[in-house]
Amino acid sequence: MTRQWWTLTWLVARREIMDRGRAKSFWVATVLLVVAVAAAAVIPALLKGGPSTARIGIIGNTPSLTAAAREAGKITGTPVAVVTLPDASAAAARLQSGTVDAVLVGSKEVLVKQVSVFGSNGIATTLSQIVGLEKLFAQLPPSAVQQAISQHTTLPVRGLKPPGRSAADRFTGLAVAILMYIILLTYGVRITIGVGEEKASRVVEVLLSTLRPVQLLAGKVIGMGLLAIGQIFAIVATYLILGHAVGATAVRGASTNVVLAGALWLLLGYAFYCTAFAAAGALISRQSDAYNAALPLQIPLILAYVLTYTVIYSTSVNSLFHVLAFIPFTAPVDMPVLVAVGAASGWQIAVSAVITIVSTVAMARLAGVIYGRAILRTGGRLKARQVLRSAA
Repeated sequence: MTRQWWTLTWLVARREIMDRGRAKSFWVATVLLVVAVAAAAVIPALLKGGPSTARIGIIGNTPSLTAAAREAGKITGTPVAVVTLPDASAAAARLQSGTVDAVLVGSKEVLVKQVSVFGSNGIATTLSQIVGLEKLFAQLPPSAVQQAISQHTTLPVRGLKPPGRSAADRFTGLAVAILMYIILLTYGVRITIGVGEEKASRVVEVLLSTLRPVQLLAGKVIGMGLLAIGQIFAIVATYLILGHAVGATAVRGASTNVVLAGALWLLLGYAFYCTAFAAAGALISRQSDAYNAALPLQIPLILAYVLTYTVIYSTSVNSLFHVLAFIPFTAPVDMPVLVAVGAASGWQIAVSAVITIVSTVAMARLAGVIYGRAILRTGGRLKARQVLRSAA
C-alpha cells in the first residue's frame, strides 16, 4: 500500500465524516446519549440526598466514640461527619429526616432508620463491631488485653477463589457492554445503509472510476470509525466529569482494567463488524433491504448482550459465556464483562484479543472480495455464496 493509496482512502474517509457529521440525526443521537449518561451520573447522587459522606450522630459524645466513628469510616472507605445529638428523640427525628445515616448511643447500640432483611456490611455494622470490641476490651484486665493483642487471636481469612469485583466494577462492565452493543449495532447498520444508498444511486460507479473497491470500503469504515470515537469521547468525558463533580460511587470505584478492556474490544469489534456490515450493504440493490441484509450480523451481538445480564448479577460465570468470549462475533461484548467480574485471567484476555485480531484480518479480506465483486452488480438482492463463487 503506497502513500497514494492511503491518500485516496483518506479522501473517502473525509467525505464520509463530512457527510455523516453534517446529518441532523447524528447530532440528535449524540445529544441524547450525552444526556442519558449525564442523568446516569447525576440522578443516583441526587437520590442519595447529597455527597456520599456518612453522617454519624453520637449521643453522649466522647473522644473515644468520635475516634471509633472515624475509624469505621476508614475501614469502609467512607468519609465521616460526626454530629453530636442531645438525646434519643433528637436522634430519631434526625434519622427519620435522613440528615444522619446512623446514631451511636454511647457504647450501648447503633441506631439506623431501618434494618435490612438481607443484613448489611456498611458503616453502621462496622461501627457496632469497633465499639463492641472496645467495650469488651474495657471489661478485661489490662494483662489479658495485651496478651490477646500479642497472640494475634484473629484468624487469617483465605479464599479458595480470587476476590470478586465490586458492585462499581460490575456496573462499569455493564455500561461498557451496553455502549459496545449500541455503537457496533448503530454504526454497522449505518454503513450498510450508506453502501446501499451509493449503490442504488450509481454514485459508486463514479467513485470506482478513480478508486479501487477496497479503498472505498476502507475509507467508509475509517470515516465512520472516527465519528464513533468522537461520540464515545463525548459520552465518557461527560460521565467522568459529572460523576466526579457529584461524587458518584461508580466513577470512583470503576476499574481501569475494565475501561481499558472495553476500549480495546471496541476498536477490534468495530473493525471486525463494520467491514462485514459494509459487505452486507454491497449485496443489496434497494435501501429497504438494508436491515434484512444486516440482520444475520446483529444476532450474535444481541445474544452476547442478553447473556451479559446473567453474568453481571450472578456470583458465577457459566461455561457458555466463557466460550463466547473467545468467538470474534461475541468477544467484543463478552470479554470486557468477564474482566469486570474478575473471571478473565491475563492469558485468556491475550488469547481472545489475538483470535479477534486474526479474525478481523480474515474478515477484512473476505469483505473486500464481496464488496469488490458485488458493489457494481444491480438487480435483485445477492447472496454472499453466489458472489464468492463468481469470477473476480
